[in-house]
Amino acid sequence: QSQLVESGGGLVQPGGSLRLSCAASGFTLDYYTVAWFRQAPGKEREWVSDINSGGDVTYYADSVEGRFTISRDNAKNTLHLQMNSLKPEDTAVYFCANRYLQVWGQGTLVTVSS
Repeated sequence: QSQLVESGGGLVQPGGSLRLSCAASGFTLDYYTVAWFRQAPGKEREWVSDINSGGDVTYYADSVEGRFTISRDNAKNTLHLQMNSLKPEDTAVYFCANRYLQVWGQGTLVTVSS
């Protein structure tokens, strides 16, 4: 059974950093383009970032470009999202996803507040 499990969320002050992780099981992560999404309270889920199977091509939403970095550790079958210069508007539940296999994680909550 294919599964994604996120971790690393928490409470951080504005300007701070967090690193999210997404552990894959039941499939080999580096065969696929994978993504991070987020859903803020009362809002629709929005795409944040993609990384291709080779790990050398990445895309970011304008709202996070220059602050977030997506990466993958194929040896550990894990996806990461390094989030720097966090803003209150980054507060959301963050999900990793393999859209090709239609596999989503359960999400991890990031709260940016002083």
